[in-house]
Amino acid sequence: MGFAWRWIFAFMLLALTYNPTHYNYSAWAAANWDGQLPLTVFTGLLLLIGYIIYLRATLRSIGLFGMLLILAVVGTALWVLLDKGYIRLHNPAVNTWIAVIALSLVLAVGLSWSIVRRRLTGQADVDDVDE
Repeated sequence: MGFAWRWIFAFMLLALTYNPTHYNYSAWAAANWDGQLPLTVFTGLLLLIGYIIYLRATLRSIGLFGMLLILAVVGTALWVLLDKGYIRLHNPAVNTWIAVIALSLVLAVGLSWSIVRRRLTGQADVDDVDE
C-alpha cells in the first residue's frame, strides 16, 4: 500500500502543476499573476518543495540512469498497449494524462526503491542509520 500512496502523491503533484484541464497551477498562475502575485508565488513554492522532495529522493535512490530506465520501461509498456490497440494517441488531452501517469510512476518508483532494496537485500542505505 505504501507504493500506491507514493504514486498518488506524485500523480497529484504533477497533475496539480499541469494537466489538460483548466484546473492546474500553470493555468491558474497565468490567469492570476497580476492580481494575486503573493498567493501565486506561495503556491509555486509549495509545489517546488514537493518536486525537490521527490526528485532528490529519486535521484539518490535510482539515479539519472535508473530514472531513464524506468521511463523506458513505462514507454515500452505504452508502446505495447498502442501496438495492441488498447490506447490511441489521437487526443492531445489523453496524451498529456498518459505523460503525467508515466512521470508519476517514475517518481513513485524512485521514492520507493530504497525501501524495496532494503527489504530484498537486507542492506540499509547510509541515510537509514536511525531506523
